[in-house]
Amino acid sequence: MWRFYGRRFLANRLALAGASVLLFLGLAAVGAPVLSRTDPNQQRLTERLMPPSVHHLLGTDDLGRDVAARMLHGGRVSLRVGLVAVGISVIIGTWVGVTAGFFGGWVDGLLMRVVDIMLCFPTLFLILMVIAFLDPSLWTVMTVIGMTSWPGLARLVRGETLSLRERDFVWAARGLGLSAPRIVLVHLLPNLVVPILVSATLGVGSAILTESALSFLGLGVQPPMASWGNILTSGKDYLHVAWWLSVFPGVAILVTVLALNLLGEGLRDVLDPRS
Repeated sequence: MWRFYGRRFLANRLALAGASVLLFLGLAAVGAPVLSRTDPNQQRLTERLMPPSVHHLLGTDDLGRDVAARMLHGGRVSLRVGLVAVGISVIIGTWVGVTAGFFGGWVDGLLMRVVDIMLCFPTLFLILMVIAFLDPSLWTVMTVIGMTSWPGLARLVRGETLSLRERDFVWAARGLGLSAPRIVLVHLLPNLVVPILVSATLGVGSAILTESALSFLGLGVQPPMASWGNILTSGKDYLHVAWWLSVFPGVAILVTVLALNLLGEGLRDVLDPRS
């Protein structure tokens, strides 16, 4: 089956392009300490707002810091935020969705009403409201994004679980006297991997966009730590004289989110048995 899925994935050009871009960005983020020529926080006021050149490939910012070094280290932060936030979201959303779909009845009604209440609030407004009472740090941003982005996944997992729990293999497991946790872990979760994986891939891009928006508003990753969002923020006041401060982080965010969406759509086409 792995060979079959591998051939289908390699035949999907858009998914392969998305995966290649993400692999390149991941390697660049991991190798940031080696690839960056200078310390991303080192200030050189005599070299402030220099355009891209041989010495500074992506130019410098208003404090003379090398934008290329900050982009590399900022990529590590932005990708970490996306992965950790989606990890938290997947854990909560999967647990809520499986519990509601498998047990049904009042458990389903109670959990789905909680999901409905969460979906009533605009996500960004809810995140801003929570962060307003907390210290805006990297871990705060990752935790808050993860704990506010799970309702959509919970509804998806619940729908799949409602369908799976009526299948013959689940009734056979019940007839053999298997406990509910064993049925969920052994028989349901393996069949939920595909929709969860696709949703998680798309969710990473959404989390990166949310972090960028929060950093742009000054409530995300705090300086001097670099992220693509706060690099973009630092360039808004110098857009007419230093276009590179806004263009390069904006392009990085665009390319990353586009690659994640292409990969997610490709995985959906490759792993969906109905295709």
